[in-house]
Amino acid sequence: MKSFVAILALVAVAAADVSHLKTADATAEIVQQEADVGPEGYKYAYQTSNGIGAQESGVLKNAGREDAALEVQGSNQYTGPDGNSYQISYVANENGYQPQGAHLPTPPAPQEIPDYILRSLEYIRTHAPVDQVVKKF
Repeated sequence: MKSFVAILALVAVAAADVSHLKTADATAEIVQQEADVGPEGYKYAYQTSNGIGAQESGVLKNAGREDAALEVQGSNQYTGPDGNSYQISYVANENGYQPQGAHLPTPPAPQEIPDYILRSLEYIRTHAPVDQVVKKF
């Protein structure tokens, strides 16, 4: 009985219709590609047959110093499952990754700190234990 179930499972897997899994993304090819890498920076760009593309460049800032950092600028674009075209441009540096795109959510505007919170912080600052270092806000 176990052998019959195992054979039946193998036949089902072999006969499964997976044609719906083949998409343009699965068969995409690179139609353009450029790359240039040097000791102080790099840049690359590529484009695929299904409309995906990207470009990026980076430079080493403050080379040889303790605060050396890579600064990167780039963008990429693709067509989403909904048929819409999406594009993201970004900068990545000592301030972190900063993407921009029309489809990305934006944070709400900063709100003022309520008066009761400000009074509480002032109270804590002026009534801190003597043995603790107090930092101004």
